[in-house]
Amino acid sequence: MSKKILAYKRENGSLGIRNYVAIIPVDDLSNNAAESVAKIINGTIALSHPYGRLQFGEDLDLHFRTLIGNGANPNVAAAIVIGIEPNWAKKIADGIAQTGKPVAYFGIEGYGLLKTIERASRKAKEFVQFATAQEKTEANLADLIISFKCGESDTTSGLAGNPTAGRVAEHLVNEGGTVIIGETSETTGAEHILAQHFASKELSDKYLQIHRNYLKIIEASGEDLLGSQPTEGNIAGGLTTIEEKALGNIQKAGRKEKILIQSVLDLAEKPHTKGLHFMDSSSAAAEYITLMGAAGAALHLFITGQGNIVGNPIVPVIKITANPKTAVEMSEHIDVDISSVLTHEINLDQAADKVLDALTAAARGQYTAAEVLGQQEFVLTRLYPSA
Repeated sequence: MSKKILAYKRENGSLGIRNYVAIIPVDDLSNNAAESVAKIINGTIALSHPYGRLQFGEDLDLHFRTLIGNGANPNVAAAIVIGIEPNWAKKIADGIAQTGKPVAYFGIEGYGLLKTIERASRKAKEFVQFATAQEKTEANLADLIISFKCGESDTTSGLAGNPTAGRVAEHLVNEGGTVIIGETSETTGAEHILAQHFASKELSDKYLQIHRNYLKIIEASGEDLLGSQPTEGNIAGGLTTIEEKALGNIQKAGRKEKILIQSVLDLAEKPHTKGLHFMDSSSAAAEYITLMGAAGAALHLFITGQGNIVGNPIVPVIKITANPKTAVEMSEHIDVDISSVLTHEINLDQAADKVLDALTAAARGQYTAAEVLGQQEFVLTRLYPSA
C-alpha cells in the first residue's frame, strides 16, 4: 500500500519535502558573504565549503555539477549563488535555473563584501516570501528520490540493518519509486555478487570496471587500507576485513529476484529513470549524502551500527540501527531502533515497515534526529589537487 506524504511540487515536476532558500558560495572566498546573508534573512541556509579556486578538468566539472545539483534539489525552493567572480556564479545559477525555480547570482569583485551582502540579502528576502507562499500537495512516498548509505557499520549492519534497508528498497521500487545506493569502495570483496544484481550484462560490466578503477588507484598508492577500510569503528564492531564489510553493505540492494539495478551513475548524476540505481561514489558519509543531494535525493536513509551522527543541510537523514547498545547510548541520533530483528521479535519485513513509517513521517514534515540536532555537513568530493 502506498505511503501518503505531503510535498512541494516544483516547477519541473519534482517533489521536495523541505522548502529552503539556499545561499550557495561558488568558492571558499565567498563563504563569508553567503553565511552573512543566511544570518540576516530567516528561512535561508548557506551551503559553505572550502573549494572552488583553481580547480580544472573533471574536478571542476564535478564541482559545478555538485553545486548545481544541490541548488536544483527539490528540497530547495529558490537559490542565490555568490562568487568572487561573476562568470562562475552565473554558470551555476544558469544550471539551477533550468529547473524553473527562482535563482539569482552575485559577484563580489567590483562591489566588495558589504554591498554584495546587501544586494544578495534583498533578493533573498524576495525568495523567502516566494518560498513560504508555496503549498504542499499530497503525494506518495515512492514519488521521492531516496538515497541509502550505511556508516560506522558493525556486525548488526550486515545481519539486520542493511537487509532491512534492502526490503525498504524493494517496497519503494515496486511502488514505482527511485532509490540510489553506492559506496564503490565498500563493495570490495563482494563485487562479484553485487554484479549479479544489475539489469543487464552491460551494466554489470560497467560497475565492475569502475570498481577495478578504484582498486588501481589504491594499488598505485602502495597503501594498506586497514584502518581506513574497514574503519577503526568497523573493526571495533567486529568487521575485521573489507570483505566482511562488503557482504553486509550490498544487502541494501535487496533481493535480485525482487529488484535489479537499472543504471550506473557518475558522481552527482541524477537518475534518468525510476527504479534502483548505483552511483560510483565515495564511502565518506558527508561527501556521499552531498552527492546524493546533487542527484536529486529528497530524503536519505542511513543505517548505522556503532553510531554515525552525520546530517545534511538540505536532505533530511533518517538513521536506523540494529545495535541495541547504540540505540540506547546514542538514542538522540537514532530515528528507528530495529534491534529486535536480532532477537527474532520482528522479522525483516516488519522492520522495513517501521522504517517506511519513519520515512513517511519525515516526508510529511517531522524533523529527523539529525535535523533537530543541527547536523548539517555539506562536503564536496575532490578528484585531484587544485592548480
